[in-house]
Amino acid sequence: MGSFSITHWLIVLAVIVLLFGAKKIPELAKGLGQGIKNFKEAVNEEEEKTDTKEIAATEKSETKSETKTDKTTQNS
Repeated sequence: MGSFSITHWLIVLAVIVLLFGAKKIPELAKGLGQGIKNFKEAVNEEEEKTDTKEIAATEKSETKSETKTDKTTQNS
């Protein structure tokens, strides 16, 4: 009762084909696929930017630590 049978899905598919036309459905699917691809690329770019900023911050803190160590060694 809670799930759809194959007959229900065929009726839904027939209604979709009637509403959009057989030619338009592949175009819609292609557009949806491209949208998902663009979204994934944007997410990956943001992750790369974040990783780059974290690496730069780590390198700066390491450089500061090395500079403090060098000054301490020179004063002794």
